[in-house]
Amino acid sequence: MRRRTRQRDVNSPPAPSTCEHLADTVEAAEPEPRTPGRCQECEELGESTWAHLRMCLDCGHVGCCDSSPHKHANRHFHDTGHPVMRSVEPGENWRWCYVDIRLG
Repeated sequence: MRRRTRQRDVNSPPAPSTCEHLADTVEAAEPEPRTPGRCQECEELGESTWAHLRMCLDCGHVGCCDSSPHKHANRHFHDTGHPVMRSVEPGENWRWCYVDIRLG
């Protein structure tokens, strides 16, 4: 069986490799994490179980990831509109834009 390949319309520009929100964070100084090594809201709730931590690159808020029960990093985006966070897990340096749903 032959696979069909999807062709791009020659009149449309190529898809960007990143988005403006991620691009804006490349040269910008990062904020200090507000609660290094822990999720701010989970700590306030008296919980210490989360999967991974993410830090907002606008304000330094540290929240738990979407694999965690409360998804505080995602909630922070919806509450504030701050578009980009980065993983603060050891050995990870990727960033995520909630607005454009892009990894950078």
